[in-house]
Parts: sequence; C-alpha cells; structure tokens
Amino acid sequence: MKVIVLNCGSSSIKYQLFDMPSSSVIAKGLVDKIGLKGSAIKHKREGHDAVVLEGEILDHQQGIEYLLGIMTSEKYGSIKNISDIQAVGHRVVHGAEEFSGSVLITPEVVKALEDASDLAPLHNPPNLNGIYAMQQLLPDVDQVGVFDTAFHQTMPEHSYLYAIPYILYEKYKIRRYGFHGTSHKYVSARACEILGRDISNQKIITCHLGNGSSVAAIKDGKSIDTSMGMTPTEGLIMGTRTGDLDPGALLYMASKENTSIGYTSTLINKFSGLLGISGVSSDMRDLEDAANAGNKRAELALQMFAYRVKKYIGSYAAALGGVDIIVFTGGIGERDPETRKKVLADLEFMGVEIDLTNADIKGEEIELSSKDSKVKVLVVPTDEELMIARDTYEIVS
Repeated sequence: MKVIVLNCGSSSIKYQLFDMPSSSVIAKGLVDKIGLKGSAIKHKREGHDAVVLEGEILDHQQGIEYLLGIMTSEKYGSIKNISDIQAVGHRVVHGAEEFSGSVLITPEVVKALEDASDLAPLHNPPNLNGIYAMQQLLPDVDQVGVFDTAFHQTMPEHSYLYAIPYILYEKYKIRRYGFHGTSHKYVSARACEILGRDISNQKIITCHLGNGSSVAAIKDGKSIDTSMGMTPTEGLIMGTRTGDLDPGALLYMASKENTSIGYTSTLINKFSGLLGISGVSSDMRDLEDAANAGNKRAELALQMFAYRVKKYIGSYAAALGGVDIIVFTGGIGERDPETRKKVLADLEFMGVEIDLTNADIKGEEIELSSKDSKVKVLVVPTDEELMIARDTYEIVS
C-alpha cells in the first residue's frame, strides 16, 4: 500500500511517500515558502539525488498539486498515477480531548478539528488545509489524522489540570495537553527495542529537544506527564518561546509595556527563549559559536536551556518513582553533544554513568551510558512520519 504522509505548517509542507507495510520511503521532500517570495519544492526519490524546483506556490492546495505532479512525472516520479496512493496520513497538532488515538478522517472529525483551532491557532488551520486539499485532489482515498496530543491523553487528572477555578476547565477545556506525542511514543518504544526490554514495565524519560522542546514521563508505555501545556509555550526554554513563566510576571510585563494580548503572545512565542536571552539567534549552533567567541549572553542562554532540561528530568524521575531509561531526540537532542553533556552532568546520584566513547556522535542511534550504568541513556533519532504511516496503514487496512 502506498501511503503519503503530510505535515502541513503555516508556509510549508513536509511529505513522505511510504510503501507499507515494509515502511520503505519511496520519495520525500519539502514544499517551502508557500505564499511567499522564493517558494520551491525540494524533492528526493529513492536512489536519486535531491532536486529543487522553484515556482510560485500560492496556497497549500497548489503546493500539494505540485508535489503530486512531481511524484508522477516522467523525470522525477516514483509512481505512475496519483491513484496509486491508497491512503493519506496527516500530522495534526491539536486534537483537544476528542481524540486519544489516530482516527479515520470523517466530516465529524473535521468539525472537531475546526473547533480545536482556538487551542492551536498557528498549527491546526494549516493542518486542516492539507486535509481540505486532499479531499479535493483524492476524494476517494481514505485519510487519517495522527495527533501530537493523543499520546498524552493517558495523563491522570492531577497531571493535566491547572489550579484555576474548575468551572473554567469545564467551560473551555483549559488544561495541559502536551505535544510532540508522536515523537515521544516512537523513541520510547524504539529505545526499548534497542535494549531488548518490555516497555510495559519500564520507567522512561524522553527529551525531544529542538526549536520546540518537551520532556515526557512515560510509565509502562503510557505518558503520565509532559512539560508542554495547553499550548506549546509551557515547559522548557525553546528557540523563541519562553517556556515556564510566572503568570504574574507576564501580567506585570504587559502592564509596564502597555501591550495588547496579540503583541504579548508574539513576545512570548516569537521573541523570547534562546533568542530573547542571547540576542544572537534561536539556533543552538549559532549560540555555541557565539559562546566560544566570548559572548556571555549566548553562554547564559545555553546554561539556562540545559538547566531546565536537567530540572525536568529530576522532577519526572520523582514522579515516576525512579527511571530506567533516558532518551534524547529532536534536532538538538540528536545532534548537539555539548548540550547532552551539560544535561547529564552530575546525575550520578540517579544512577546515570556516561561512557564518553560515543558522546560526540551525532544523528545516530547510540547508547551514551556505560555498561554498568543503572539508568540507560540513549540517543534515538525520531521518525514521526514513520509513526504516522504505520497508524494510517493500520487504520485504513
């Protein structure tokens, strides 16, 4: 079965075409700068070099039309006709409380996702644009929604509720939802496969570290807590997001600066985090270069980031009643040895012992812990698209 996976952002579409159930990737790519100057598609098919095809792409439907045209073209194609695609899997950021797992997309599901757009105004609308486009282009093909929030629906009430008047939760569903669920689910399961352990009796802390970052506490294969909240702003310091912030400080800041709700939202989502502290960049590589050149604010941003991750690991070890496995994933988790070293320093009291042999390896499945370490520490590159393809294949089949 040919399954295409779409991850639609506000101005981009990541895509992969899988042959299931073998999970082999036939083609993949990125539609970039939708509706902007310089829009293009970077496309790579199995066994060939990547190509970049430039052209005006006004909206998501046009972008999907173009990528399907490339996939079926004589020069760059991997399939003869778009009818060869038998299922479509969509990454959807917010499923609210409606969805605790992946689902076949129906009109009722679409309505629920539209209603949830208030909870994820930057993410759900472009996710829906991908669904709308495929309904037009492949009306007879089953589509499946795979939700970032679904994996965390196993959190108990005492984990996901905020200490606000309960009636506000009942009226508006204000609560912790968590995100990166597909990634946390994949890397926790994969870590157990690597170690030959049964996930149903393991205590695992997964650290998805990138421009957006989150930590999850996973007990017996189920999420019991996670650092992101009702929105992706809570928790760890991120590229441009504040992470945990005293709401009183937020109100004070807004009062002093006399800012609107919209501006304040932009401030905490777009101009804070690593960028706000350093004044240099939201990219960890740029910050490390600046810190090595003597930039004190860049060095401070790096210290704050690692400290926050370390603090969450410690708190989740307490919540779990111990920890068996710690997993790093995401762009920073997979490819930034220095950040990993800072996070893992002085965790010997928890039973973490690091073997420096693999410490500097980037982007590969590796074990960082020593043979005798009570807590196993691994790097597992995430593969959210594969998880989406698997769920889509299983549901459609």
